[in-house]
Amino acid sequence: MVPLLYFGGRAALRAFFTLACRWEVEGREQVPAEGGVILAANHTSYVDPPLVGAALHRVAHYMGKAELFRIPGLGWFLERVNVFPVRRGAADLHALRTSLGLLRSGEVLLIFPEGTRSRDGRLMPAELGVAMIALRSGAPVVPLALLGTDRVLPRGWPVILPAKIRVRFGQPLRFDEFAGRAGDRQALEQVSQRITQAIAALLPPNRISPEVRALLAGG
Repeated sequence: MVPLLYFGGRAALRAFFTLACRWEVEGREQVPAEGGVILAANHTSYVDPPLVGAALHRVAHYMGKAELFRIPGLGWFLERVNVFPVRRGAADLHALRTSLGLLRSGEVLLIFPEGTRSRDGRLMPAELGVAMIALRSGAPVVPLALLGTDRVLPRGWPVILPAKIRVRFGQPLRFDEFAGRAGDRQALEQVSQRITQAIAALLPPNRISPEVRALLAGG
């Protein structure tokens, strides 16, 4: 059961993004209406998770760094807006099981494949975690580009600023040919690369890092 806080917050965010940020949402219909789905987005700002939640018609679930749950009151709030903890920099089996359980139950899971916020706003290559979850769950991956959120809440800035933002959903990716290969590093690398390429295709050239450019050139 999704708490009223989630729906109330989503309505408030939609109003804010409409009035203050003149947001545009493109391709929302690409997200399947039912069944487990992974949303894979670039990440430049703390605004990104609530922005994606506001842009969706479906309810989303999110990973949040475990440190946030230790802040008094914040952990209680995060749990009620569908955020669950993940330990960064280590294999977190609990977060993996939670992710797979949500997807197998037909839920939407937002993942930032880069693993952390980009320091310069440019897309970095995906880590292998999103590929592992995709292959183990069998869920489709919808690539997603977020533009302008680093101007709404720049890194290290204490307040939200009005700025134009865009949300772009791409076509779902399926990896049926890699079924049963979640333990194969080569398969994970190929899936990660395809996810990175799909996100990059939704971004302008100046939002793509040299590392991803080299990946695209080699792919």
